Amino acid sequence: MATASIRLDQSLVEKATIWGKAHHRTPPKQIEYWAKIGEMMEDNPDLPFSFVQQALLAQAEREAGKLEPFELDD
Repeated sequence: MATASIRLDQSLVEKATIWGKAHHRTPPKQIEYWAKIGEMMEDNPDLPFSFVQQALLAQAEREAGKLEPFELDD
């Protein structure tokens, strides 16, 4: 993954530090998380925020190999 240095407002970095600490993320990872959510919300404006959060969780579970097959009851 390529990285790039960018200038950010100090107040954003401070908020990311606080929120990141609460969620066990580094400030850069917190900002990446916010950016990912923002992108998803812009691409899908009709979806509720909680749905987007659950979609990200499901993606992480899939990547960790933690999904179980779903079976419909007949």
